[in-house]
Amino acid sequence: MLNVIWGSMIIIGIVYGALTGHMAEVTNAALDSSREAVNLCITMIGVMALWMGLMEIAEKAGLIDKWTKAISPFVSFMFPDIPKDHMARKYISTNIIANVLGLGWACTPAGLKAMEELARLEAERGNPEYRMPDSGRKRAASNEMCVFLILNISSLQLIPVNMIAYRSQYGSVNPAVIIAPAILATAVSTVAAVIFCKAKDRRRRA
Repeated sequence: MLNVIWGSMIIIGIVYGALTGHMAEVTNAALDSSREAVNLCITMIGVMALWMGLMEIAEKAGLIDKWTKAISPFVSFMFPDIPKDHMARKYISTNIIANVLGLGWACTPAGLKAMEELARLEAERGNPEYRMPDSGRKRAASNEMCVFLILNISSLQLIPVNMIAYRSQYGSVNPAVIIAPAILATAVSTVAAVIFCKAKDRRRRA
């Protein structure tokens, strides 16, 4: 759907520029935007490499395991139906930690693995839709999947790495000034997500 939206906007812009005699401006804008996109990607690659490296160091130093144990009560509170020894808990914890640190790139692989493990958990519970992945049937998301997705979207961020990098790239005098507002905004969104998920879960169990 997004491809259709963006493709339509680009076509409409080109057609409008041609009809109004502004094709030169459209061409210049396309070239400038392409150059800017490449520069931004190079900047973000450096930031990503730095923080991914720090995450790798933290994992080898045992910090990730310690943080995982520290947030274990929260994971149990949000996902009471997931067995404590299930691999889904590990991937969910890793995803939450990466999100809190603002490492969107690092949390994606863990998030995908968590979804795979949650699907495997549904198959272990005897859900026939998850026993036949190649049957062509549409599978509804489980309760744990929905809760995980909501937490992933609303996650608290202590260090909004992406926003700091973007602000630095575009010449902000103080790129890190966004930290306090980001913590406040994501804290509110996380609290709202927790309340929403628990309210829906209580209604489901009633």
